[in-house]
Amino acid sequence: MARTTQSPAAPRVSPPDLPPRLDPVSPARGADLLAARLDLTGTVDLAYASLEQCTISADAESVDLQGATIIDAEIVGARIASLRLRDASIRRLRVVGGRIGTLDLSGARIDELEIDDVRIDYLNLGGARGVDLDISNCGIRTLDMPQAELTRVRFSESVSDEVDPRGLRAKDVDLRGLDARSFLDANSLRGTTLSSFQVQQLAPLFAAGLGIQVRD
Repeated sequence: MARTTQSPAAPRVSPPDLPPRLDPVSPARGADLLAARLDLTGTVDLAYASLEQCTISADAESVDLQGATIIDAEIVGARIASLRLRDASIRRLRVVGGRIGTLDLSGARIDELEIDDVRIDYLNLGGARGVDLDISNCGIRTLDMPQAELTRVRFSESVSDEVDPRGLRAKDVDLRGLDARSFLDANSLRGTTLSSFQVQQLAPLFAAGLGIQVRD
């Protein structure tokens, strides 16, 4: 009997591979860090750094990881006003607990990202290329995904005030667990999975996109 593939396919996310011993280190731009523990405060410049098998805790105004390479890392209970991961290369990153003002993943290349129980004011995935993202128990005020290319993404028990999917290229993107008050462009949701209730809510946007005038 031929095997059938269930859609949407669930993200394939595994815990980061962290060693039993982690040495505390100081952050530096372009640093090459292995098996390190970072406790960040204030304004931190880790742009273009390499972090492998690292843990991060933070109570910081700004953490800049633009262009960084992150492999097997964990951020736990962080409070960061601005976490910048623009154009970063990410493989197996877990973000658990805490609050982040702006989480900028625009242009990032992502392979296995888990975000759990985090309050985020602004999550920017614009232009990102992501495979295997699992976002659960999160409150996201604004979620931007313009021109993103996303595969095997799941939202669970999460809420958002506004979602911008314009230009999104999606495959196996499960939005059933995202309680969003508004989507800016329903026509850009091709390739996503929605609940019947979400489709009912979006009906006026679908109609407007097709040029249908609805009157009672």
